[in-house]
Amino acid sequence: MPKTEPNSPPKPIRWAGSLVALEGAVAVVTAVVLVIRGLAGSDQSQANGYGTAIWFLALGGAVLASGVALVFGHRWGRAVAVVAQLLLLPVTWALLTDSHQPLYGVLLGVVVLSSLVLLFSPAAVRWSAQA
Repeated sequence: MPKTEPNSPPKPIRWAGSLVALEGAVAVVTAVVLVIRGLAGSDQSQANGYGTAIWFLALGGAVLASGVALVFGHRWGRAVAVVAQLLLLPVTWALLTDSHQPLYGVLLGVVVLSSLVLLFSPAAVRWSAQA
């Protein structure tokens, strides 16, 4: 077992943090795109476009922050990351089935399931249990 500093996160936590930060960054970029579309008049209902952008910015920002927190070894990020992954599982299913977007569903599913496996790996659980 490689030596690590007492508070440094194990590799699975850093990898999961990177994946979660990527998810958050995608959500934040989506929010920016929605605002730009709203300003350009592309949306039929600008209030909905802006509201959706605010939603993506708030949630995406929280997920991005939790991913960065995990990369830097802050344990609080794990709880947010786990909840985000569990909430994205039904989204994955919807993309694979009713939305008829199998490519996006597979990509999201791989990221979500990989993140969950990393977040619940033995090293990650031991690290998160430390006080």
